[in-house]
Amino acid sequence: MKVALLSDCFPPRTGGIESQVGDLAAELVRAGHEVEVFTATPGAKGEPPGRVEVAGGATVHRMALPLPGGIPVNPLAPPKVRERLRHSGFDVAHIHLGVVSPFAWDMARVTTAVGLPTALTFHCVLDRAGPALGPLVRSWTAGGAVLSAVSEVAARGIRRAVPGRPVAVVPNGIDPAAWPVGAMRTGSRPVRLVTAARLAPRKRVGPLLGILTSAARRLGPGAVTFDVYGEGALRPVLERRIRTLGLSEVVTLRGEVPRAELARAYRGADAYLSPARLEAFGIAALEARTSGLPVIARADSGVSEVVRHGTSGLLAWDDHGLVDAVVRLAADETLRTRIARHNTATPTASTWERVVDLTLAEYRRAGA
Repeated sequence: MKVALLSDCFPPRTGGIESQVGDLAAELVRAGHEVEVFTATPGAKGEPPGRVEVAGGATVHRMALPLPGGIPVNPLAPPKVRERLRHSGFDVAHIHLGVVSPFAWDMARVTTAVGLPTALTFHCVLDRAGPALGPLVRSWTAGGAVLSAVSEVAARGIRRAVPGRPVAVVPNGIDPAAWPVGAMRTGSRPVRLVTAARLAPRKRVGPLLGILTSAARRLGPGAVTFDVYGEGALRPVLERRIRTLGLSEVVTLRGEVPRAELARAYRGADAYLSPARLEAFGIAALEARTSGLPVIARADSGVSEVVRHGTSGLLAWDDHGLVDAVVRLAADETLRTRIARHNTATPTASTWERVVDLTLAEYRRAGA
């Protein structure tokens, strides 16, 4: 099958959609399919629009405009993509969307207009954007597109926005071998917490510091440390707030690191903490859980679909509950050990083999 993957975001940018589309392209190629990626993300050296390269066996068309910060937008791309899709023998188009995805929105109009079977996957929780996006999504489905989301949490928002339209769930995938389990830490003090997130408001890294301040106060000096892996525009703000809150001995901003280094960090940690609410799936939390770490997260986020409360982690409905969960897990080594043993012994269902099968089912549902 010849597949077009279309996404605003793609490596070398880092983030959930970027890593998933990049990995999906490689996994589809590995499964014997021909894949071309169309993206508004520039290459590592800021290559001009029209750059074509090969990544993971897939042909990548980089269509980014030279905008400040490498913003993945290009309103000039649709005619060029339309021409390529019409005359290059594609069987299906697979478009990956977030709440703000102008390139992907343009691509949905293009693929449905040329009559190419189209699968749309939402990597976001629509939340308050649902009513505004509803008419746009209905226009795509009227053109034959089929809808999916990366979790049931995300799918519910889409169903509310476009009532009566079926929405499948195609979860994110991981390679369990990339997240090996480390030696279980016992009697460790301080308890080492970790997270991996873009330093952006939607990831709630600001409120995260308030959660840690309250938890550290209740647990006492030297009880916990917290490593934050990721980069983003909020770093200077977070650095100032860490000093203001007196968290310099507790919180360390580790920056962006390669996947292998993050896996090593997980093997040396005791638990993973995610404060995000509008988290459609929580791929980083799943990777940490696959490494054996107990996960602390919001019960109203997509993480709740890969973490079971009391079994593979602790879930809370608000930030006060997250504070309680941090305190409980840090103070109770027996609980940490029990959850870690469960996670170590229980493999994830979100393997790439399963995700590719579900993805191909969406392509067939689209009419490929």
